[in-house]
Amino acid sequence: MKHRQQAKQQHAAPHWHAMPADQALSILQSNIHGLSGHDANARLILFGKNRLPEAKRRPRWLSFLLQFHNPLIYVLIAAGITTLLIENYIDAGVIFGVVLINALIGFVQEGKAEKALEAVRAMLASHATVLRDGERHRISADELVPGDHVLLESGDRIPADLRLLKVKNLRVMEAVLTGESLPAEKSTAAVDQDAAIGDRTCMAYSGTQVASGQAHGLVVATGEKTEIGRIGAMVGDIQTLTTPLTRRLDQFARRITAFILIVGLFTFLYGHYLAGMSMHDIFLAVIGLAVAAIPEGLPAIVTIVLAIGTRIMAKNRAIVRRLPAVESLGSVTVICTDKTGTLTRNEMAAVRLMLPDGDISVSGTGYAPEGGFHADGNPVDPEHNEALQALARCALLCNDAHLKHDDKGEWHLVGDPTEGALLTFAFKAGFDPLIAAEQFPRVDVIPFESEHRYMATLHHDHAKRAFVLLKGAPEKVLELCTHEATGKTLDKAAWQKRMENAASAGERVLALASAEMPANTTSLGTEDISARFELLGMIGLIDPPREEAIAAVAQCQRAGIRVKMITGDHAVTAAAIGRQLGLATAHLLTGEIIETLTDAELQQRALKTDVIARASPEHKLRLVAALQAQGHLVAMTGDGVNDAPALKAADIGVAMGQKGTDAAREASDLVLTDDNFATIAHAVREGRVVFDNIKKSLLFILPTNGGQAGVILLAIFAGLALPVTAGQILWVNMVTAITLAMALAFEPAETGVMRHPPRSPQQPLITRALAIRILYVSILMILVTFAVFEWELARGNSIETARTAAVNMLVVGELVYLFNVRHFTASAFNLETLTGNRVALMVSAILIVLQLLFTYAPAMQQIFQSTSLDLLSWAFILTLGLLKFIAVEVEKAVWRACKIERM
Repeated sequence: MKHRQQAKQQHAAPHWHAMPADQALSILQSNIHGLSGHDANARLILFGKNRLPEAKRRPRWLSFLLQFHNPLIYVLIAAGITTLLIENYIDAGVIFGVVLINALIGFVQEGKAEKALEAVRAMLASHATVLRDGERHRISADELVPGDHVLLESGDRIPADLRLLKVKNLRVMEAVLTGESLPAEKSTAAVDQDAAIGDRTCMAYSGTQVASGQAHGLVVATGEKTEIGRIGAMVGDIQTLTTPLTRRLDQFARRITAFILIVGLFTFLYGHYLAGMSMHDIFLAVIGLAVAAIPEGLPAIVTIVLAIGTRIMAKNRAIVRRLPAVESLGSVTVICTDKTGTLTRNEMAAVRLMLPDGDISVSGTGYAPEGGFHADGNPVDPEHNEALQALARCALLCNDAHLKHDDKGEWHLVGDPTEGALLTFAFKAGFDPLIAAEQFPRVDVIPFESEHRYMATLHHDHAKRAFVLLKGAPEKVLELCTHEATGKTLDKAAWQKRMENAASAGERVLALASAEMPANTTSLGTEDISARFELLGMIGLIDPPREEAIAAVAQCQRAGIRVKMITGDHAVTAAAIGRQLGLATAHLLTGEIIETLTDAELQQRALKTDVIARASPEHKLRLVAALQAQGHLVAMTGDGVNDAPALKAADIGVAMGQKGTDAAREASDLVLTDDNFATIAHAVREGRVVFDNIKKSLLFILPTNGGQAGVILLAIFAGLALPVTAGQILWVNMVTAITLAMALAFEPAETGVMRHPPRSPQQPLITRALAIRILYVSILMILVTFAVFEWELARGNSIETARTAAVNMLVVGELVYLFNVRHFTASAFNLETLTGNRVALMVSAILIVLQLLFTYAPAMQQIFQSTSLDLLSWAFILTLGLLKFIAVEVEKAVWRACKIERM
């Protein structure tokens, strides 16, 4: 019975962080010696394994069949059935092959939510040290139950959510949950019930890691009840949104399907009942109309355009996990990005030295000892600045971190990030750690503890001189100092003001000091740390923004894209980083404020600021939803477990590949292999190129198909003979789709592609300008095709010859139009039109060969009822093709005169 009560209590999720440790022990009916083996087994049966539940997966066969559940695929299937009805089995096979390829591509991309859950599950620790029956045991982490006592030490991954009972110098890296760059100091004291995760100092959460110290904690939540478990549940619950491309194609497919059905029915009724055509003839004519109107090559072309964009982005260090994500990037209006590790390097750096005689700025980011020192804009030589040398020596010697230089030239930290920043500063000042350790060997140390808030080391110089170096919280160090390194009396008020200036810039401040000790001193105790130190100076540290990220944010803003930084870090730090990045920080939001806002209020507030601090996973989800509700297309970037739900909820999720967690990568659509925000700007550019090329493909396919359908419609309603048969139209569709339309997939970027604002997510696939172009070119195609057909009949040639000429006129009209459509409105009368896309030249040559075979090969003549053409026919066809090319260029000139560059 008591175990059922415990299960109910865990399900109700008490505020463990807000209650004393004794109360938590009482609720979970545990004691300081741990559970008994029998009790632990009983609880394991009741609570279950400490692992996330397996996601319910859709059967693979059903996932495959659902790939065909798409209006555009219905149109393609109808086209295949149509070609079967006219007994063109080869063409039907081609169409059904396109359908199958698209289905297979979608099938491979299924299951993103399940992969994200598996990645979150993999983050759980594999083993844990527990107290059971008063004895230490090493057990599998999935056997932990609420009420267990877990012992932690430096380097351990925390296996379950713990209420801390005892701590010794415990600091935990919680960046994967909170986004905080620095290790969080832990204690056992209860905190406020409304405290954010990052402020719950008496808790240690599953999936985070012990940076230093030791602890004894009480398991209060396991499996799906942990913070990581809740995140996993959110990832699983979020419905994957459709992309702008799929939305627009679905809308287009529905409309074109309805249009073809209505026009086909109307044509059939008119032809049979009013024009007196036989049932057989009108049926074949309507079949030809449907074949002409259906853009059966469009899905394959769109897939190829996306695949080419994927390949280009991979070369630029952006891996696409889902094809439509390429185009989605080009339509993004807001990028919500995590701070730590995304806009910043997740590497602390010393940026300000506060010396007795003034401040010195430090350049360079990361742990590489690159950069320099400047005062009032002028370079400072560290070797000739005694105050700087003394500060750097203390930073180096009173330090337990190590920097390693690998074979690839990269620097890696072993130890605390803050101490790593101090070590890098000392390297920049010209110090060698081995030489310094030999000159001033360490004799004893007082490690950092939260109770006294400092670290002290005892050294000697081989001349019997002993001294203490001290570093710690500036308030504490100032209490221990009586004078400055220059000998002047300490002006605490002045130093306090300098500390506040640094803190307002988002910097974490450490103070460093030294004191002489009696000769031959060999031990150091807290009684030796008294108010007699001289202050060497203070150091301002920060996880600075990447230099390339600053440029990338500016580029995105120029392209009309809002960049919003959503972080779990403190508001002051977030605002400081935001200002350096050029973000709007005037109306900064915090998680605490978000909790008080309704969804409608959040929608308004989210648009007024670019910086959101102390945000939990739930807050990130609400922010993404608020922006989407305002009509924005949202990209979310991040690298932590805490980012996974928002990555999946956003229209496009962008994860970091190097320092990013598996959970973030698996929930994303795009992975940046260099963890560089700047790569996003390149990806956005490529996304815009991809969308432009898809639009160009539409701009090519729809007018040409419209021209073909218009030829048949005009013949029926004018009572004329059909200029082309259904089989001949399918031939034109096939050869131009696999040649000319494919060439547009390889189009380079238009000039100024990153100088215009993003397309509205609500913008239809067929814009007004695009519709005008489609109608105009369709009319031109109809006119030139009928002109050739009627001219051949007027010359006394057979209807087969006239239809052969009409087919070649259609193909030549499409061939010249390819070079028109390479640019939306820019003139084609330049050399670049011919040389800018070599694929276009190659496929044009292939098309010419195919048409010559269609016209002169006996086998093709038998299949398509074509005949040979004379030179006069070719001259007339080519002349009309040139006139059509010029007519389209005149229309483009009109658009340019109207200041319209894009369609």
